[in-house]
Amino acid sequence: MNQIYAIGDVQGCSTQLDQLVSKLPLGSKIICVGDLVNRGPDSLGTLRRLKSWQEQGEAECLLGNHDLHLLARDANIRGPKSLDTIDDVLRAPDRRDLIDWLRHRPVALFDGSNLFIHAGVLPQWDINQTMELASEVQKALRKKNYRTFLENMYGNTPSKWSNTLKGPDRLRVIINSFTRLRFCSTKGEMDFISKEGLTTAPKNYYPWFEIPKRKTEKYRAIFGHWSTLGLINRSNVVGLDTGCVWGGDLTAMSIEKTPQFIQVPGLVKPVGL
Repeated sequence: MNQIYAIGDVQGCSTQLDQLVSKLPLGSKIICVGDLVNRGPDSLGTLRRLKSWQEQGEAECLLGNHDLHLLARDANIRGPKSLDTIDDVLRAPDRRDLIDWLRHRPVALFDGSNLFIHAGVLPQWDINQTMELASEVQKALRKKNYRTFLENMYGNTPSKWSNTLKGPDRLRVIINSFTRLRFCSTKGEMDFISKEGLTTAPKNYYPWFEIPKRKTEKYRAIFGHWSTLGLINRSNVVGLDTGCVWGGDLTAMSIEKTPQFIQVPGLVKPVGL
């Protein structure tokens, strides 16, 4: 049976992705936990590689907030940001194929033991609800009128989940959890300001994976998104965003009870410098 490796935020660092994959055992499958593009030097090459590998059954890729930003830029819903490096995708002759492939990617995967997400899950969601809510977002992105979802996706409210939520508010809370969450309260109210390490939580807020009695805590959550954490390796939580684009490393983790980690150095000149 081929080995499976999860890989942290690539963010357009195609050279580092190639180097990392070359260090994996022959025939390995990879699962990228989102933020495939943006900030790094080669978003286009990264997408082309990952799309090809996924179509050959060698990879699966989750959507992160930067990937959603690319979809919104493509749909003329969001303008460029100063550190964007996705114009190569928007100018590409295969732009349409790449965008259609990207919007058909999941926001969560579950293999019975491991939950793969980009950012986090709210504490009141059990595994069944987590995957059902992920499916709601995925269906919205895969519809012909998916631009309607993108138009209503941005915003910080509502900041917490309720089973009574409907329409755009419901989908916004779901997508914010899967692609933006870092800190939340014990009641699942999300904070969207703090982006630093574990000790910088606002008062009465906690890292989402440290909320007591989180309903998915019996499964191992494997996520990216939070580069200021560095590598987190606990029995039921693994954080894989080790800041490749910021001059850190790009990290792969074997999907085993006792995981092995493989890393390559990130950008020599970090983004923005």
